Amino acid sequence: MLEDKNQEKTDLEKLGEFGLIDHLTQHFPITRTSTVKGIGDDAAILDFKGFKTVVSTDLLIEGVHFDLSYMPLRHLGYKAVMVNLSDIYAMNAEATQITVSMAVSNRFPLEALEELYAGIALATKTYNVDLVGGDTTSSTTGLIISITAIGKAKATDIVYRSGAKENDLLVVTGDLGGAYMGLQVLEREKEVFKVNPNNQPDLEPYSYIVERQLKPEARKDMFDLFKKLDVHPTSMIDISDGLSSEILHLCKHSKVGCHLYEDKIPLDPTVISACEEFHIDSTMVALSGGEDYELLFTLDQKEFPKIKGNPNMTVVGHMTAEQDGAHLISRNNAKIPLTAQGWNSFSENG
Repeated sequence: MLEDKNQEKTDLEKLGEFGLIDHLTQHFPITRTSTVKGIGDDAAILDFKGFKTVVSTDLLIEGVHFDLSYMPLRHLGYKAVMVNLSDIYAMNAEATQITVSMAVSNRFPLEALEELYAGIALATKTYNVDLVGGDTTSSTTGLIISITAIGKAKATDIVYRSGAKENDLLVVTGDLGGAYMGLQVLEREKEVFKVNPNNQPDLEPYSYIVERQLKPEARKDMFDLFKKLDVHPTSMIDISDGLSSEILHLCKHSKVGCHLYEDKIPLDPTVISACEEFHIDSTMVALSGGEDYELLFTLDQKEFPKIKGNPNMTVVGHMTAEQDGAHLISRNNAKIPLTAQGWNSFSENG
């Protein structure tokens, strides 16, 4: 979304597909030794010299995954990269390259796509990944972005969803629910704007949760921290669809149950106050909100002394026998079955 309505706009037809790719990617330097050949040929060439290759891809569609009425294009480009890098870090791998493909309608001038790619460029620089390819085409339905992230890892370092054992600790990074509550604030201000376009929202009190929605950060730091602390997660997943949904994925793949303790779920004070303002239960927001891009992992109890007191991690429960099922242990000690109520792209109100 361009702020200055009067600035000059360049029609994409003037560049053509290959000219557009050349223009948008001309300022992406190659920094990785594993990138043998990047953009400019029929395919990229990568050489990881004995490491396992890790690949993940995500599709973001305007009107389904993002709303350009409050999502700046620069932020969208950044977030689109984060969504994919988070999956790589969830495998305990190092992200190294990305490809970016997009379908774009003729309502977007070149300057709008430059904004999008400025966000992508900031993400590649911040997270030290190379842009090595992609594709562009036209769209009749708005903007569609598909990013593939590539990473590397030693075979012995890769962490799957399937390694959790009974009695393992359940650990989460950071805090939860911020992205969802940031979305609630933005949606509310969008409705206010519709009624009174001259009304400028004051988002300062909500800056933390709005940033969690518009500009999330993937947890690259945990990949480095695990090595530094000599910590070895037994299973891991990133929290994109809500805590309950991700826990159930780990339980299913690892064939275990779980006790999640409500009073242990990490919530930022801004999230708690926003939940009170919107009359939403903060626990439900953490369980079902999604888009936090924190990491959820299990750990052998013997490794607990290595993470005890670390501000980046919170023990929120432990794994149980499969037949016990997955449960939330409430503050009043009630045992409530966990259900996957996270975001579903195929639901009518998803």
